Formats: sequence, C-alpha cells, structure tokens
Amino acid sequence: MTALWASMGLVVLAEMGDKTQLLAMAFATRFRWQTVLWGVFAATAANHLLAVLAGNYLTRLIPIEYVKVAASASFILFGLWTLRGDKLHGEDRRFNFSPFWTVAVAFFIAEMGDKTQLATVALAAEYHVIIPIWLGTTTGMLVADAIGIVVGIVLGKKIPERLVKWIAALIFIVFGILGLYESLPSHFWSPPVVIGGLLLLVCLIYGIARVNRKISGEGVKEKT
Repeated sequence: MTALWASMGLVVLAEMGDKTQLLAMAFATRFRWQTVLWGVFAATAANHLLAVLAGNYLTRLIPIEYVKVAASASFILFGLWTLRGDKLHGEDRRFNFSPFWTVAVAFFIAEMGDKTQLATVALAAEYHVIIPIWLGTTTGMLVADAIGIVVGIVLGKKIPERLVKWIAALIFIVFGILGLYESLPSHFWSPPVVIGGLLLLVCLIYGIARVNRKISGEGVKEKT
C-alpha cells in the first residue's frame, strides 16, 4: 500500500502544471470531459505499464543500491523540471481521429519521455513492485488531469500555477534528498559535500526562477 499511495501522490504533484495536464484542459474545451478522462486513462494505463516494467527490469540488470541512488537523484531533477514548467506546442491539434482516440494517441505520445513517465520508472525501480506502482501512477494522472479540467475549464478559474509548481517541486526535491541520505553510505555525507550540494541546488533553483521570470516578462511585452 505504501508504494501505491506514494506513487499516486508523487504523480499528482508531478502532473500539476505539466504539459499533459495542459493538454487535458485544452481537450476539455473541444470534447466531452468524460471522453477526455477515458482517453487519458487508456493512454496512461498503457504508457505507465511500459514504464513500470522498464523500472522493474532495471533492478535485474543493475544492483539495487545503484538503482535507488539514481531514482533518488532523479526526484531532485523532477523537482527542478517542475519549476521549469511546460507549454503546449500544438499537441492538442496534431491528430484528427475520433475524440477518444485523438485524446488517447496525443496523451500517449506526449507522455513519452515526460517527467511523469520517468517518475514512474524511478518509482518502480525504487519499490521493486509492478501492480501497485502502475495503479498508483495511473490513478494519480487521472486525479491531476481531472483537477485541471474542473478548475481550469468547468469552474472557469485559474490554477495558482506558480504556487503549485513551487510546492510540488520542493516536495520532489525533499523526497530526493531523503532518498539519497538513506541510499548513500554515511561517510559520503561530509560537510564539504553537503554544503556544496546545497549551494549547487540553490543556484539551480535560482537560475530556473530567473529564466522563468525573463520568459514571463517577454510574454507580457509581446501581448502589449
């Protein structure tokens, strides 16, 4: 149960403000919300099953200690990725099938290499189970995309994107740091390593925040 709840919670966080959540909101303006959610479910179930199998298979090729370190480090990267954010580049207009298949195909392709898929691989490698991670990450995607549709489309309100991104990113980073602390030997955590790692992390977060502000400023200038 721990693996199921942890994977569902982390994927909900990863999906907030993610490209596939934006895709769900875009499709909800064109198709029935029930069709969008069924398409999301079909695409996510197939995509994340492949991701879970890949993550589980990694532990057979690579010692579990190394896999746990890599998975923990990847959570920190997912946190930074969350801060950076995503934008749509015409994914909602790329296919012309029936509404269900348009959503399903677009989501399956958009999810390939996306951070929620990579997070699923990392979670499967971390917990070394298949079904709970698959159910958890699939449910997490449905919950997050349903929130995006309801809040962004049905209620006509905007998600506080910046706040949600920061909360989700910080939770990811904390999970990553705790995972590294548990996976790496104690002698690794010398003061220079800890201080240097924290300074690097702070610099990366500051750099991403600065780039985001610059992009937002340019967007405002273009509109005016």
